[in-house]
Amino acid sequence: MTSLLSDDLLASLRERAADYDRDNAFFAEDLADLQAAGYLGAMVPVALGGAGLTLRETARAQARLSAHAPATALAVNMHHVWVGVGRYLHERGDSSLDWLLQEAASGEVFGFGYSEPGNDLVLLGSRTEARPDGAGGYTFHGRKIFTSNSPAWTRLGVLGIESPGGGRNGRGGNGRPGNGRGGEPRLVHAFVTRDGGGFEILDDWDTIGMRASQSRTTMLDGAHAPADRVLRLLPPGPSLDPYVLGIFTSFEVLLASVYAGIADRALELAVDAVGRRTSMKTGKSYAQDPDVRRRIADMALAQDSVWLQIDGITRDLDASASDPALDRGAGWFRATAGLKVRVTEAARDVVDLAIRVSGGSTYFNTSELGRLYRDVLAGIFHPSSDDAAHATVAQSLLGPLE
Repeated sequence: MTSLLSDDLLASLRERAADYDRDNAFFAEDLADLQAAGYLGAMVPVALGGAGLTLRETARAQARLSAHAPATALAVNMHHVWVGVGRYLHERGDSSLDWLLQEAASGEVFGFGYSEPGNDLVLLGSRTEARPDGAGGYTFHGRKIFTSNSPAWTRLGVLGIESPGGGRNGRGGNGRPGNGRGGEPRLVHAFVTRDGGGFEILDDWDTIGMRASQSRTTMLDGAHAPADRVLRLLPPGPSLDPYVLGIFTSFEVLLASVYAGIADRALELAVDAVGRRTSMKTGKSYAQDPDVRRRIADMALAQDSVWLQIDGITRDLDASASDPALDRGAGWFRATAGLKVRVTEAARDVVDLAIRVSGGSTYFNTSELGRLYRDVLAGIFHPSSDDAAHATVAQSLLGPLE
């Protein structure tokens, strides 16, 4: 991990972060540096050309990256999610995404084209139409939002729904394309390429935070996935298919790590700030103020808990590939959705406390803490939402709603 994210590299990323934010610019230089360092292949197994980092190691690396350049880390995260899915399947004897692992190691950039306006089903449904091409492939037609890496992705994972009776291929084992003709709607998970066309990226990313991610709206109008890039055909609704589990767990865990990194940095800045500030009332450093000390301690206690959770869940996910006793099955949805919500909410609280103890200077746009305050807010918009996580936990305890 140290060789992939050197101190010099991270210092360069931190130096550029404020400029990207101010100019609402994509992190092009950061991406080039991370590619050159081999970071896009961090989680790819060594045998397939990557660095072989585990999910736990990658989560730690992503937090370290986020502490220096949050928006860069968030966008790179969407690439790492796909690599995480490929690794999840590979470790469980499914080679259907080995091509993705090899392409990630060779420099291809992957984007995540699943989010849609008004679609709170996320992985369980889609507003995008998937039209069969008659040869086992599909064209996609719909609107995708929050598509990070929009200026740079070369491969885009997409989800659409096939109309009843519209498929030329049935669903084989594990939801993979097979023979036959189905009569029910099916969710089509596939990949399209940038050079294949059939899409338009809107220049509409002007947000209050995470600006460098340039997670623009993508209009799909015939983007084509050939048969060998159609990975799953699944019925709408909950699924324990390893592909879906791989997406969900990788997304939630790595997303949590990005916001944990923001909170780590906020705590570091707060400790520095109170050590430098002096109270005119007492003539002492704010580091000697009991109220300030309690707030700093609250921040540290929250972060200690966050990392215990991230390390524990990623350790079990990594080990579950070879130890069935650690495989929670459907329980992974509860574990990782809960992790994402707890970590992002804790991060918001930590950044808020950091601003309270650091003074009014953080209200200026030139303040790094002020930028972190805007960046950390994005955590509430990623799935799983607070409501969705609570519904998942309730279902695990009480069963489904009638």
